[in-house]
Amino acid sequence: MAKKMTEGRPLPLIMGFAVPLLIGNVLQQTYNIIDAAIVGRALGANALASVGASSSVQFLVLGFCIGLACGFGVPIAKSFGAGDMAQMRSHIFHSMFLTGVFAVILTAVCALLCPQILHLLSTPDEIYQGAYNYLIILFLGIPFSLLYNLMSSILRSVGDSRTPFIFLAISTVLNIILDLVCILVFHWGCAGAAAATITAQAVSGILCCIYIWTKVPVLRISGKDCHVQSRGVRIMCTMGVPMGLQYSITAIGSMVMQYANNSLDSVVYVSAFTAALRLKQFFMCPFDAIATGVSVFCSQNLGAGKKKRIVKGLFQGMAVAVGYGLCAGILLIFFGRDLCRIFISSRENKVLDAAAMYLFCQGFFFWSLGILNVSRMTTQGLGYSGRAVFSGVTEMVARIVVSLIFVPIYGYAAICFGDQTAWVSACIFIFPTCLICLKKVGANFRFRKVA
Repeated sequence: MAKKMTEGRPLPLIMGFAVPLLIGNVLQQTYNIIDAAIVGRALGANALASVGASSSVQFLVLGFCIGLACGFGVPIAKSFGAGDMAQMRSHIFHSMFLTGVFAVILTAVCALLCPQILHLLSTPDEIYQGAYNYLIILFLGIPFSLLYNLMSSILRSVGDSRTPFIFLAISTVLNIILDLVCILVFHWGCAGAAAATITAQAVSGILCCIYIWTKVPVLRISGKDCHVQSRGVRIMCTMGVPMGLQYSITAIGSMVMQYANNSLDSVVYVSAFTAALRLKQFFMCPFDAIATGVSVFCSQNLGAGKKKRIVKGLFQGMAVAVGYGLCAGILLIFFGRDLCRIFISSRENKVLDAAAMYLFCQGFFFWSLGILNVSRMTTQGLGYSGRAVFSGVTEMVARIVVSLIFVPIYGYAAICFGDQTAWVSACIFIFPTCLICLKKVGANFRFRKVA
């Protein structure tokens, strides 16, 4: 159900929007954890390494899909907040048209370059075939990833985060069932895990399409809306492509870190990195949910001309995100090794120790993600996507410096500090940039005005 966020207290509106999104993200990451646990427990450490050897590439492609869809949602949310339904439906059509174009291009390029990508990442020979089988199927399923993310973004742009969560919950259960069937019954190995993921994403996307068409008439486009206009394409590309690139640029830094980690020539470190990464992504879910809630809140209120509410929403949402980061960091510091046993047998002491070390080091800086994500998403929601992209460039450069300069000297210990270096560097840029953007749109960010 569409919901305007231009009236009422900001924090309850943001959290009311964020909670279903958070639960959906948790479900998705829960699936990823179960997926890795099934692979690691049923197929062994080498299979887990095969799934994780290309995780940075998966993040690059999936990140572009998510960023593109989120960017398309910003003009839709602004038009909805302003009450311009005709313009909103035109934006929806152009977002669908451009998503189709990107689906064809991304699928073709990624599938053709799959072997070269794995070689570029220095994937160890003993896990190469499993990694290829897993990655090629994910690449062929890119259209389904784009479909689900676009439909979810459209619904969230009009204040409905509950419906995408429901469909995601259905697909998560389906995902787990298909994982067990494909891996334990059909014995498809790593390819089975990828096939289960793509099938579940396809189901989620199709269900979202059916729901929008049958239950949300305000979002239903007609023949008069389906005209490709250069202005419409330009508006959507101006928001969508930079946001997609921002995710992808961040992922390039992660790819360099993955290369550096794989180059240590130890399946122990690849397996440990995979397990720790799954847990990190799980604990990052609230940051994404809160930041998306703040972004949609800001976009709608900007469209409605209610700029003072933007300031309140930003700082209240950021306070919640930083508080969560402090609590999550404590859990990673003290219980990281125990949590890694979800994926790794207790007999694999070296893998467990390496994964625990990675999480321990991250725990002390986890709070910084609250500032980074909320500032970046708010900057995007205000229409300054290019500036948000540069925060991704900052992250990329920081990870590359750590990977190419410090990893050869300090080995895996440097890998454990790569993310934190990127987070803090990006925060130094994006937080003051966000405040400048607030001033540009006419919102006063003096702290005495926030209360």
